[in-house]
Amino acid sequence: MCVEQASGMVREAMVQKKKAPSLDKARLLKPAKIKEFLDGYVIGQDDAKKYLSVAVYNHYKRLLQPFENEGDDVEIEKSNIILVGETGTGKTLLARTIARMLHVPFAIVDATVLTEAGYVGEDVESILTRLLQAADYDVPSAERGIVFIDEIDKIARKSDNPSITRDVSGEGVQQAMLKLLEGTVVNVPPQGGRKHPEQKMIQVDTRNILFIAGGAFDGIERKIAQRLNSQVVGFNNSRDHALVDRSNLLQYISPRDLKAFGLIPELVGRLPVLTYLNPLDRATLRSILTDPKNAIIKQYIKLFKMDGVALSFEPEVLDFIVDKAIEFKLGARGLRSICEAIMTDVMFAPPAKKEFEVTLEFARAQFARTAPDRLQNAS
Repeated sequence: MCVEQASGMVREAMVQKKKAPSLDKARLLKPAKIKEFLDGYVIGQDDAKKYLSVAVYNHYKRLLQPFENEGDDVEIEKSNIILVGETGTGKTLLARTIARMLHVPFAIVDATVLTEAGYVGEDVESILTRLLQAADYDVPSAERGIVFIDEIDKIARKSDNPSITRDVSGEGVQQAMLKLLEGTVVNVPPQGGRKHPEQKMIQVDTRNILFIAGGAFDGIERKIAQRLNSQVVGFNNSRDHALVDRSNLLQYISPRDLKAFGLIPELVGRLPVLTYLNPLDRATLRSILTDPKNAIIKQYIKLFKMDGVALSFEPEVLDFIVDKAIEFKLGARGLRSICEAIMTDVMFAPPAKKEFEVTLEFARAQFARTAPDRLQNAS
């Protein structure tokens, strides 16, 4: 009996080793192909998509380097990324979309629940619990995965002034993340939550895990503006200053601005690739409604088609939805809120006829009756 159990354990260990599929150069998508895939789901944000595509491609190549017989001692190091953009511009959508095409485990985690070890909340190591779950607890596979840390700006230092109280959900979390991002062996609780001495831990090496961080950094534009103004010295600099695009200050973001916002220098140094997402203009919002493969309007059409109703929208209705999204400053997420306000009654009591067209008059009436107060509060 014992021999059979031992044999079963050995077979299981061999299966676990084989579960981490070998990467094949032939299957490796070039950055242009990765960006082309993202273009099918995410409108605009070309700069961010290029940075992400290159980072993922280099991550794959980095994982292949132990198997390359190049005869040199050059070791490729990972370059973690930080994405900065207003709410609703597509940071999380980019992460979710790129996860669809990856051949490595991918996890999206939220930084807002993290606290320093010993305090109420989740330990930083719980970030890797999500990755282990995505890899079905196959440690070798998880050790080459990708983690997207959302809301990274929420762990910014609360104040630059020294205090007798600890910043357990801000600077304390940042310090705890340093070795995790750089690469170390971490004891991870299998089910997440707090660690305790009696709990069985799983050791995970983070050297080959790529970390992508994203955050809205609300108010960082003021830090950027202050830095740009401080550089105005002399006639030539004043002339260059006049060329600054005040409508999109995020394009001038630098690591100095992240430090001024409240990220400690050590953390910024471990996120060397810094890129931004552009604010969504009217044309981009209009495209988001109809162009992507999973566009909002296409989703409603499919929902009604499942009930045997052919749904259509007047072009003026789409312009009305975009106008309201801009008015309430909710970004791409606001588009769905406005669509829900317009379509809820129709979805509650589907029309008896086989065709239904949403007219501008119908959209205005439904929106005026159900939405303004709620959306105004949200903005």
